[in-house]
Amino acid sequence: MIDQGLEHRSAAVTEMPDELRHDVRLLGKLLGQVLAEQGGEDLLADVERLRKAVIAARRGEVSADVITEMVSGWEIERAVAVARAFTCYFHLANLAEEHYRIRTLRERDAEGRVQRESLAQAVHELGHERVTELLPGLELHPVLTAHPTEARRRAVVTAIQRVSGQLTEYNTPGRGASERAENKRRMLEEIDLLWRTAQLRSTKLDPLDEVRTAMAAFDETLFRMVPQVYRALDAALDERTGTRPPQATPFIRYGSWIGGDRDGNPNVTAKVTRETIQIQSEHVLTALETACTRIARTLTASGQFAPCSPELRAALAAAVDASPEVVSELATRSPREPHRQWLLFAATRIAATRRRDLDLAYRSPDELLADLRLAQESLSGSAPRQAYGELQHLIWQVETFGFHLAELEVRQHSQVHAAALEELRAGGELSERTEEVLATIRVIGWIQERFGVTACSRYVVSFTRSAEDIAAVYELAGHALGDRAPVLDVVPLFESGQDLANSPGVLTGMLDIPQVRQRLADTGRRMEIMLGYSDSAKELGPAAATLRLYEAQEELTAWAAEHDVKLRMFHGRGGALGRGGGPANRAVLAQAPGSVAGRFKVTEQGEVIFARYGHIAIARRHLEQVANAVLLASSPTVGTRTATAAERFRGLAEQVAVSSEQAYRALTEAPGFPEWFGLVSPLEEIGSLRLGSRPARRGLGAPRSLDDLRAIPWVFAWAQTRVNLPGWYGLGTGLASVGSLDELRAAYQEWPLFNAMLDNAEMSLAKTDRSIAKRYLALGGREDFAQQVMEEYDTTRDLVLRVTGHTRLLENRKVLSRAVQLRDPYVDALSHLQLRALRALRTENPSDQERDRLSTLLLLSVNGVAAGLQNTG
Repeated sequence: MIDQGLEHRSAAVTEMPDELRHDVRLLGKLLGQVLAEQGGEDLLADVERLRKAVIAARRGEVSADVITEMVSGWEIERAVAVARAFTCYFHLANLAEEHYRIRTLRERDAEGRVQRESLAQAVHELGHERVTELLPGLELHPVLTAHPTEARRRAVVTAIQRVSGQLTEYNTPGRGASERAENKRRMLEEIDLLWRTAQLRSTKLDPLDEVRTAMAAFDETLFRMVPQVYRALDAALDERTGTRPPQATPFIRYGSWIGGDRDGNPNVTAKVTRETIQIQSEHVLTALETACTRIARTLTASGQFAPCSPELRAALAAAVDASPEVVSELATRSPREPHRQWLLFAATRIAATRRRDLDLAYRSPDELLADLRLAQESLSGSAPRQAYGELQHLIWQVETFGFHLAELEVRQHSQVHAAALEELRAGGELSERTEEVLATIRVIGWIQERFGVTACSRYVVSFTRSAEDIAAVYELAGHALGDRAPVLDVVPLFESGQDLANSPGVLTGMLDIPQVRQRLADTGRRMEIMLGYSDSAKELGPAAATLRLYEAQEELTAWAAEHDVKLRMFHGRGGALGRGGGPANRAVLAQAPGSVAGRFKVTEQGEVIFARYGHIAIARRHLEQVANAVLLASSPTVGTRTATAAERFRGLAEQVAVSSEQAYRALTEAPGFPEWFGLVSPLEEIGSLRLGSRPARRGLGAPRSLDDLRAIPWVFAWAQTRVNLPGWYGLGTGLASVGSLDELRAAYQEWPLFNAMLDNAEMSLAKTDRSIAKRYLALGGREDFAQQVMEEYDTTRDLVLRVTGHTRLLENRKVLSRAVQLRDPYVDALSHLQLRALRALRTENPSDQERDRLSTLLLLSVNGVAAGLQNTG
C-alpha cells in the first residue's frame, strides 16, 4: 500500500502541467523568503524538516512515530508558527490551481470548439427548436446561505485576492522584465502581509457581517457574470447575437437565506432581516447606477447618425417638464446625443431611488426596464449593435436582480410556530420569541410594500411533519397583520427519512389550506417544496440518504402529475460530500425523471460560494455547467434513459439502502458513540473558530446523540480526522449485500444516480488517510469503534474500486487526483500538529494558560487542514 501510494504521488508530480508547477514553485519560494525574513532561518529549517519527513513517511522511509516525536519536541509557539506556514502554503497552492483552471478554460475557449457541459453543447445536442421550447420555463435558482462552512477570515480572502492580481499580471504575455520584477516585488509584499494576518477570527460574526461578505461575491462577480451566461446562450442559438433582439431570456434568479434563516439562530431577528434587504438594495442599485452611467457615457452616437425615435423624443420632452434642471444640465453636457441624455437621466433616477428621493426615484424595476427598452427600441433601427450590446446586458441585469438583488427567504422551525400559536390561542402576555415570530411576518409585509412580492415571499418551515405545520404560518400571519397579511409561499422542508416518506401525504393535506389553494390559482398551480440532504445523510448514512431522496423525488413527481401541480424541488445540498455535495451538474442529471422539468433550485453554502463565485470565469463555467444539465435533464430522451435504469435497478438500490443504513446506524447509534466522537475529533473546539453567527449545535453541553449535532460540525469534524466518515460509511456493506458484482457494475454504467453516488464516495475515500485516521481514532479509548470504522473503510474502498473498475481511487479524474495526491503530505504535517494538541487536551491536564496555547495550535491546524482538503462542512 505504501509503494502504491508513492507510485500515485510520483505520477501526480509527473502529470503536473508546467504552468502550474511554475506558479506553485514561485509562490512557495516567495513564502519561504517571508518565513526566513520574519521567523528566521531556523523557522524555515523546521518547516522544511517537517515537509521532508511527511513526504518520506509516505514513501515508507520514515516512521510516523518519528514525526510525532519531532512536533512534540517543539515549543508551542514554534509549532504554531509551523502550522501557520503550512496554512499559508495551502492558500497559495489553491490560488495557483485556480489560476491554472482559469487559464485552461480560456485556452479551451480559444480553440473555437464547443466545450462540453456548456450551453452551446446543450443547444448542439438538443437542437435549437427544443431549447427554444424549454426557455420560457427554464429557471436556475441558486440560494446563498450563511451556513458556517467558510473557515477563512474575510481579511485572509482579500489578501489572497491581492496576491492573485499580481500573479495574473506577472504571467500576462508581453510583460517586460522590469514590469515582472515589480509584480514579483508586490507579490512578495502581499504574501508578507498574508503571513502577518491573523488566520483566526477574534470575534464571532454577526448576521450582518455574513450579509456583507455575500455582497462581496455580488460586487466582484455575480453582477458582471450573469449577462455573460445569457450572451453565451444567445450566441449558441444564433451567431448574430448583439445585432438583433435576444432569443435568450433571463433564467437565473438568486435567492438568499443570509439574514433570513432564523432556524436555530437567535441572532437573526426581524430587525436584521429588514437591514439585510436594505443592504442588498444598496448594493444592486449602486451597481445598476454605475453600469447605466458607464454605458451612457460611452454612447456618444449623434442624433444625426442614430436618429431618435418619436417615442424617445416625447419621453425626453416629458422629462424636461418634470425635472427641467436635471435634464437641461444633461442636454448641455451631451448636445445632440439623445440616447446618451436619456440613459444619463435613467442613471440619475437610479441614484435617486437609492437615496429615496421620491421626486425622481423609480417606483419599481419595471419602470426602469421600460426606460431602458425605450432607448433600445429607438436604437434598434439605426444602430442595432448599440441596442443589443451592452445596453442589453444592463436590461438582463435589471431583469435578474431587480432592486432587491436576491429574493430573501425566511426559515424557521415548525416547533417555534407551534409554541407561538399555543401562546396566541391561550391569550395573555406573549413571550419574546412569539413576539419575534410576529415581527418577522410584519417585516415580510414591509419588504413587499417597498420592493414587491418577489423580494420576499418564501417562508421555509424546517422539520415539517404535517400540513398543520404549513397552516400554522398562515394563521400566524393573520395574527401579525390581519387582512394586510403579506403574500406567502410557505415551503415545507422534509429532512428525516420518515419525513421524506410522508411528504406526498403532507402535500395532499396542504391542498386543503385556503391560502395554499389561492396561491396555486395565482401562480398557475406552482408549488415549491424543499428536500434536506444534510440531516437525512446524518441520520441514514450517505448511501441510504441518496437513494431515499431519489425515491422521494419519484413519488413527489408522480404526486404532482396526479394533482396537476407544477412542483419545484428545492435541494438543500451542502458543500461537503457528507451533506449532499459534489459536482452540481452531475447532481442535476442524476435527479428522478420529471423532477427537474426545466427548473433547478439549490443552496450554495459557505466555502462553496467563494469556490464557485470567487472569479468570474469560474462562476460562468459553473452556471453554464448547471444550466446545461438542467436543459439535458429536461429532455425526454435523458428522462426515459434514466427511468429505465432506475426501474431495472430498483431492487438493487433497495438492498443497498437497507444494508448501508443498518451498518451506519449500528455504529452511530451504539451506546457511547457520541462521547467517543467528541474525544477523537476536534468537535468541541470547532465552535471556537467563530465560523458564523449560528450556534454549532442544538442545546448546550456535550452531544448526547447525533440529534444534538448540526450536520455541518458533524461533517467538518470528521474531515479533520482524515476519516471523512459521512461521505462513505455504510456504502461498502450496502454494496456487499447485493452479491452480484456484474449487477453493481451495470448499475454504475447505466444509472446516473448510482454512478454519481459511487464517484462521490470515491472522492471522499481519496481524501481519507488510513494511517493518520487510526491515530485520531485511538484517542477515544474504544478499540471496537475504531476497528469497526477501519473495517468498513477497507470494505468500501475495495468494492468501490471493483465496481468502478479503477485500479486506484480517482483514476479517471486526473485533475482532482493530482490535487489530492500533491496535498496529502502537507495535510499530514498539519494533522500531526493537530494530533499533538488534541492528544494533550484529551489525555493530559494542562493549566489554563497551556490549554489556551494548545487550543490556538489546534484551531490553526483545523484552519490549515480545511484549506488543504478544500472543504469543511
